[in-house]
Amino acid sequence: GGVDILVNLAGLMSFRAIEDENPAFLQKLMQVNLIAPMLLSRLVVPHFLAQGSGHIVNVGSIFGSINFAYFTAYSTSKAGVRGFSEALRRELADSHIDVTYIAPRAVRTPLNTDVIMRMGEATGMNMDEPEQVAARIAAAIARRDKDVYLGFPEKLFVRVNAVLPRLVDMAVAAQNRITRGFAKAAAESDKSKEK
Repeated sequence: GGVDILVNLAGLMSFRAIEDENPAFLQKLMQVNLIAPMLLSRLVVPHFLAQGSGHIVNVGSIFGSINFAYFTAYSTSKAGVRGFSEALRRELADSHIDVTYIAPRAVRTPLNTDVIMRMGEATGMNMDEPEQVAARIAAAIARRDKDVYLGFPEKLFVRVNAVLPRLVDMAVAAQNRITRGFAKAAAESDKSKEK
């Protein structure tokens, strides 16, 4: 029956210092989080153009706009999804294809390991329930929104970071110091599992 919508939602997480990143996993993360949405979009755009309509929905992350320390690979991949969505929307502006970018804040899913959950508690990180986020994503799709950032005050920090990133640097400095210990613990846990 054809394709009317593509929702790119799959993702991998990495929580560690850049020097502790496994190069093979780093490539896999970029492949799943960024390259796959680009390749899937490339496949559906000709079909959407031929039928005169379509909708591409890319689910990124607040971490793609406020790039958090120790989530460097994940944040970078999600920043790429945000940039891809914006560029693709501009490329398809004269068509009847909509491109929606949705950026949830942290969500209570298995993607967030026990160490991330403990770090979140220690730093006061806000987390949403999956059902709540799914409902907001469905509503954004129905409205054909362009850009949706979920969660307050995170969506405010997205705007502040775009204009005054050094101010955000100062605001998250204390949180980064707390996070460092949890990131090192995550890397050590992974090393012990590999043995």
